[in-house]
Amino acid sequence: MCLVLLILILACLARRHPHQTNINPAKLQTDRRIPPVYIVSPHPFSEIDEFVASSSVEYQLDVMRYELKMKEGLEAYLADRPAVKAIFVGTRRTDPHGERLTHFDRTDGGWPDFMRIHPVIDWHYGGTKDTQPNPKLKKTDEKNGGFLPAYELEGDEKERLGRDR
Repeated sequence: MCLVLLILILACLARRHPHQTNINPAKLQTDRRIPPVYIVSPHPFSEIDEFVASSSVEYQLDVMRYELKMKEGLEAYLADRPAVKAIFVGTRRTDPHGERLTHFDRTDGGWPDFMRIHPVIDWHYGGTKDTQPNPKLKKTDEKNGGFLPAYELEGDEKERLGRDR
């Protein structure tokens, strides 16, 4: 689950249904809620798990959580949610394997069959301070430690170096 994608989806829903702008997500029927999938990384950060849990409560999401490799997790998700035909994905062009993606790509190469929707494929970072896992931003000063802000990177291609590939 990516909060940016969730906010984009909610904004689109609000524009499409302007007469329902004050909908309480908790009162939506279960089958009308956004059905996100969370494939847990082999080396997860506790902050990510906490964020997913709190977002799930705040937005009344029925998050399907799988501690499997990506391919197996998506197979399990689609088996549990057979009506799902497309999945919004937060991949950007500068992410690993993102360079050839378009806004809409069907899976291939033996992956579970669904349409991948990449609404942020050509977005770039800016002003974010979410730098904890990126080794290129680790401060070299042993006394202060910590991480530099993301805008200190010289190029987008290094922004997700701390992610599992």
